[in-house]
Amino acid sequence: MGECRYKRVLLKLSGESFCEPGEFGINGATLESIAERVIEVCRMGPQVAIVVGAGNILRGETFSRTSHIPRNTADYMGMLATIINACALQETLEKMGQPTRVLSAIEVAAMCEPFIRRRALHHLEGGRVTILAGGTGNPFFTTDTCAALRASELDADLLIKATKVDGVYSDDPKKNPQARLFDRISYAEVLQQGLRIMDHAAISLCRDNGIPIIVLNIFRKGNIAKAICGDPIGTVIGPA
Repeated sequence: MGECRYKRVLLKLSGESFCEPGEFGINGATLESIAERVIEVCRMGPQVAIVVGAGNILRGETFSRTSHIPRNTADYMGMLATIINACALQETLEKMGQPTRVLSAIEVAAMCEPFIRRRALHHLEGGRVTILAGGTGNPFFTTDTCAALRASELDADLLIKATKVDGVYSDDPKKNPQARLFDRISYAEVLQQGLRIMDHAAISLCRDNGIPIIVLNIFRKGNIAKAICGDPIGTVIGPA
């Protein structure tokens, strides 16, 4: 493994990475494993921002379809769930010796700071992991779009989407054993082929701001460290 190639990295963690596969809620051992991976990256030198999802607790769109809760309210509930995940990760990182701050797009004064770009940059430059919770602060936007937005706002050099799959496939590998894993694919190809690894708004934001995306499996130890060193891992989404 070589040296880190990036000054500032934004890591998008899915809510599912906070629990065992197929389960819900927050699993303590899994949370510690994530924190260890984050600290490993921090020790390699880059400034680290994190956007967390909430699929382990509640997905607004899905919940609104299976209940009488309107989509906008369900999405705000999902934003609150990201704050739960963010605070859990913050406490775990701090207990392991890594200074961390949570900044939220929706105000929860008792638990976290409001997201202000200059404040986030101040924390990053001070060596603190900066966890960005509350999504974009608006309903109808995914946490993937939030990750692309925050990466653009904070001038990140790389966006890593940490998932439970090994990268971007031509089809669902669980349903189609012939699905091909891409080593590299362009922003335009992801949009044209309708690949659903991230929503189109997120892909377009990264394309417009020249931010490469690496999609990788967070459950394989060392993957994130390899990615920031430029080692071939997962799928790189970038210019043609």
